[in-house]
Amino acid sequence: MHRRLAIFTHQVLTNSNSILPTTTKHNSTFFLCSHFNPSCHRGNGFASIRLLSYSPVSRRVPDPEDPSNLIKEDGVSVLSQMWIENFREPDRIVTNLSSYLRRFELWVLAYQKVCADEMGAYMPRSEIQRSALEDLLALRNAVLDSRFRWGARLEFFIKSPKDKTEYESLSKRKIKAILTTTQPAPFQDKLVQEVLLMILEPIYEGRFSQKSFAFRPGRNAHTVLRVIRRSFAGYLWYIKGNLSTILDAMKVGLVINALIRDVRDKKIIDLVKAALVTPVVTSKDDGVEKKKKKRKYQKKRVLAEDEPKPDPYWLETFFGFAPEEAEKLPSWGHCGILSPLLANVCLDELDRWMEGKIKDFYHPSKSDVIWNSPEGEAEHGNTSWPEFVPTSGPDKTRKMDYIRYGGHILIGVRGPRSDAATLRKQLIEFVDQKYMLKLDNESLPIEHITKGIMFLDHVLCRRVVYPTLRYTATGGKIISEKGVGTLLSVTASLKQCIKQFRKLSFLKGDRDPDPQPCFRMFHATQAHTNAQMNKFLSTMVEWYRFADNRKKIVNFCSYILRGSLAKLYAAKYKLRSRAKVYKIGSRNLSRPLKEKKGQSPEYHNLLRMGLAESIDGLQYTRMSLVPETDYSPFPSNWRPDHEKALLEYIRLDDPKTIEEQRRCIMDQGLVSPQDYVSMLVWNYKRNAGTLDQLSFVNSGSTNIERDKLLLLGSNEDKLEHRTKEEEENDKQFCVSQM
Repeated sequence: MHRRLAIFTHQVLTNSNSILPTTTKHNSTFFLCSHFNPSCHRGNGFASIRLLSYSPVSRRVPDPEDPSNLIKEDGVSVLSQMWIENFREPDRIVTNLSSYLRRFELWVLAYQKVCADEMGAYMPRSEIQRSALEDLLALRNAVLDSRFRWGARLEFFIKSPKDKTEYESLSKRKIKAILTTTQPAPFQDKLVQEVLLMILEPIYEGRFSQKSFAFRPGRNAHTVLRVIRRSFAGYLWYIKGNLSTILDAMKVGLVINALIRDVRDKKIIDLVKAALVTPVVTSKDDGVEKKKKKRKYQKKRVLAEDEPKPDPYWLETFFGFAPEEAEKLPSWGHCGILSPLLANVCLDELDRWMEGKIKDFYHPSKSDVIWNSPEGEAEHGNTSWPEFVPTSGPDKTRKMDYIRYGGHILIGVRGPRSDAATLRKQLIEFVDQKYMLKLDNESLPIEHITKGIMFLDHVLCRRVVYPTLRYTATGGKIISEKGVGTLLSVTASLKQCIKQFRKLSFLKGDRDPDPQPCFRMFHATQAHTNAQMNKFLSTMVEWYRFADNRKKIVNFCSYILRGSLAKLYAAKYKLRSRAKVYKIGSRNLSRPLKEKKGQSPEYHNLLRMGLAESIDGLQYTRMSLVPETDYSPFPSNWRPDHEKALLEYIRLDDPKTIEEQRRCIMDQGLVSPQDYVSMLVWNYKRNAGTLDQLSFVNSGSTNIERDKLLLLGSNEDKLEHRTKEEEENDKQFCVSQM
């Protein structure tokens, strides 16, 4: 191949006139140049080579009107920077948020997130069509120019990708139905809500109280249970309050005042205020009872490819188990997903007020084993162990704690009941003054720990134990004596579990619950039904992970579900009784119930040939199969993983931290003098200052002199008797080392 190319090149160079370019415009130019220009004739052979290899490249000129040109960086990196800035300075008042509202990257990211909810699949940025970007840009400009209106029904700046309705060609009857009946939130409203949430959430997450756990990333009901087990041991009186009426609705002025406390951007405040004030159109109920129409047979609807699938049966069933504290989700006006954040913003004042009360109420006692320092139990181990939780008395420490999950609060008080009654009175006055909510003593009951306090479907109770205390007396004598302590028990409520199962029609009866057939799964195969129940059971095992009676409660759930399926299979396959179902299908219902002897080959042969569906048996049919309770230690200053990563990044990004680490490495002798000189030069370049700045932060005078000597390669005498000329030479030497 190389030889052929060399021969061809030699022919071209020796006989360039044999190539007569007469076809293209470029070739004709070369022909004229080579015959009428003597200076060009000499190099026409190489020009022929360039002509043979010439291929016109069509460079794409960027369209100035393309909205994608506004995307300068990734939206996730913009969000990350917002979180870092707000966690670095959590107490500052934010004034300029409109600049983030102009960032087109956030709007594209919001479009991707809302499309994922609407379509059921994530849409990469490369797949977003230009028309959608143009509509998205029009929506952003409308928001910035105050032309956007919440709750639009017919005129949209942007529509959902799956919305194919032509609103211009609708009949008057359909238009009237759209304008007067309840409709889902418009696609453009969801986009604006998502952008506002992206902007406001980092601001408030950095300053929210550590006592609130609902509607916040990284915190859930399990976190509350672990905090209760860790911090509420030893409390005698409990105040349980329900403020969930605040989540239903709140006056616009209270919400705006809570926002203005930290955010002073007029554009953001006006958007939130308009979302709260704009009325939501709902269907009018005239109170006239309509005749019940006979239900007709409906065909099963086939989902479209771009349509999200509904929740599976096991997940829908588990959502029915939601405790009372987690049932209510705030929805204010047109705020949508922004409503839970606004609810936490309003209730954060209550959290801060309670934190002040906790500090004022704390009175340590020297005779107490724990809680006798300003840090409380932080330095005294785990208070859930009995030896660290002594009984109450006049010489014991007075202390209280508080947590809030949504609109439900729980206060633990260690001290006389009169202190709890005083706190309740002050709490009623504060809620009335701040939120205009009337509470009474019945809505904030004071209960003793011995009665059991229900919270998140778990019962908090106290078990009195008598541990043996051994200590060394004077003279080295070891004394053993019986002590008295209390152990906080967090157990899952069997009564609440039965109530939830009864609500889902899995059983009937209270004292002697009887499983009922689960007819929702009548037309499903045995393998699919068992798989759904196994997923539900696995979720229940995780939900009761921190309950002391985890084995017992999960085994009860397994018994109810297994009995329900046995009754279902008995009705479906006409086996008459549960005993016969268990006899054929075994204890965990893993064997097929359709097989009959003499009519079909063995099930295992069919399974081996791939002609039968594998059937998984029900899990946790025996108590020994249920995992143990999770008693892993929970730190008192716990934070979610994303917050710990943010705070660690901010700490490492601080120049003082970097300098301290370098100084520590140098003091331990882990760096050679040559590397140390390089670091000094780097420090000089970074500070861009005089020679006196050639030292690290927080260094003493002796370290400064030592750094100068190391850098200049001189001794102390030389350093003391330096002239201005020598100092100038030293600076030039430093610059040359950079």
